[in-house]
Amino acid sequence: MSQSLTDFSDLIRSVRESAVHLEMRDAYGVENEIEGFAAWKKGRRLNPDDRSSWWRPWLDLVQEVTAKGVVIRRARIVSEPVSDYIAFEHSGTFTNVVAGEQIRWLPRRMTSDLALPGNDFWLFDGRLVQFNIFDGAGRWVYTDQTEDPAVAAHCASAFDAVWERGIPHEKYTV
Repeated sequence: MSQSLTDFSDLIRSVRESAVHLEMRDAYGVENEIEGFAAWKKGRRLNPDDRSSWWRPWLDLVQEVTAKGVVIRRARIVSEPVSDYIAFEHSGTFTNVVAGEQIRWLPRRMTSDLALPGNDFWLFDGRLVQFNIFDGAGRWVYTDQTEDPAVAAHCASAFDAVWERGIPHEKYTV
């Protein structure tokens, strides 16, 4: 299924209690990050004191939704040593935290005994799962959604296991 940014924003806004996101790739080829990643590789870093230079629409949305009491948690499973992309992602994650997301990192070596879905996903209010399907280069291809209770329960269990073991962003170093 194809999904626009507006559709996804509307979906996030419809959440009543929680949205959890599990990321399991070591690199993403997301179009809107290509320029920032290239600048980061050349030494550019975000300045936490210059909010206007890094605030973006996603952060507005997170702040809007969390202000209504919705909990947004993101867990990232990463290989170590981390890829350049993960180091880039880590360096800018403080922006997500400032907006209201809770974020944890889990080294892949600590996940061998976990039953994990094959794709990254969002789980909304414990009932709607959205799988994000990427190609081998990390480019988003399409989205699958399901409200199958067994799939939602599996994703919730997987996320909770990763979250429990995960290291809070402010304590995880790359």
